[in-house]
Amino acid sequence: MRLLRIWPDNTKFHFMGLRHFSFPLSAVMSIATIILFFTVGLNYGVDFKGGTLIELQARSGKADMASLRHTTNEFGFGEVEVQEFGELGGVSVRFKVQPGGEAAQSAVVQTARSSLEKDYEFRRVETVGPRVSGELVQSGTIGIIVSVVAVLMYLWFRFERELALGAIVGTLHDIVLTVGFFMVTRIEFNMTSIAAILTIVGYSLNETVVVFDRTRELMRRYKAIPTVELLDISINSTMSRTVMTSITTTLSLVALVFFGGEAINGFATVMLAGVVICTYSAICISTPSLIYIGLSLSGQQGAKAVKVAR
Repeated sequence: MRLLRIWPDNTKFHFMGLRHFSFPLSAVMSIATIILFFTVGLNYGVDFKGGTLIELQARSGKADMASLRHTTNEFGFGEVEVQEFGELGGVSVRFKVQPGGEAAQSAVVQTARSSLEKDYEFRRVETVGPRVSGELVQSGTIGIIVSVVAVLMYLWFRFERELALGAIVGTLHDIVLTVGFFMVTRIEFNMTSIAAILTIVGYSLNETVVVFDRTRELMRRYKAIPTVELLDISINSTMSRTVMTSITTTLSLVALVFFGGEAINGFATVMLAGVVICTYSAICISTPSLIYIGLSLSGQQGAKAVKVAR
């Protein structure tokens, strides 16, 4: 006998009824993400924008932000971004790419040290030139595209066509909403963010495959059951596993968010949001989408077709 029962056995919750709310909600969020991408954009880090990032820690008390902005702007290196960062007294200072190559970027660091080292401890200094940042943008973009295409090819060969299309819809949905989370929270988008997105793609695929494997099994067992009923059974029968996976992953990520330190905080926060997005997507987007995909493809599937509830 199990001492811990997170989700009751043999539930008959009508999950497919949620599609009337989840589809419009996801459509609005996806459209908002596209609009934000072209109007506000991502908060690109030094990896992609180039320049010099310096993280400081005030040696005593809280950092004097006004004085720090005034001092750094007087360096003559153009507009400077100064923001509070991390724990009390932590500050991040970002300088734009300077013309003149590596020597010009080094001059930024040397000037900052000579003026600020008395009052601030230099925790981190990162410099990326325009050429390197351009290469990172290209590599990161190619990496995401290749990975997503590989996942979509796997889904196409892994499942029947309807199931593959449903999984593709869910995966793309999760990527879009994750990018939207970056823009809403203004979390810095850097190479670590690329790793977070690719990890979320894998998690999304994992959540979807579990439900769709059960769906395919039920399709072979029941030849005339309405699609809505079949999909409800699929989710209800796998819900215990889905909830357990989500809770254990969430607990690990919460620990990383609060105790993992600043270096991993952004990655852990995005992953935490990704777990929520992927779990929601597997239940409320990927699986219900089969209802509509089945309507358009049922005539092409012959004996494999499942009766669709009108």
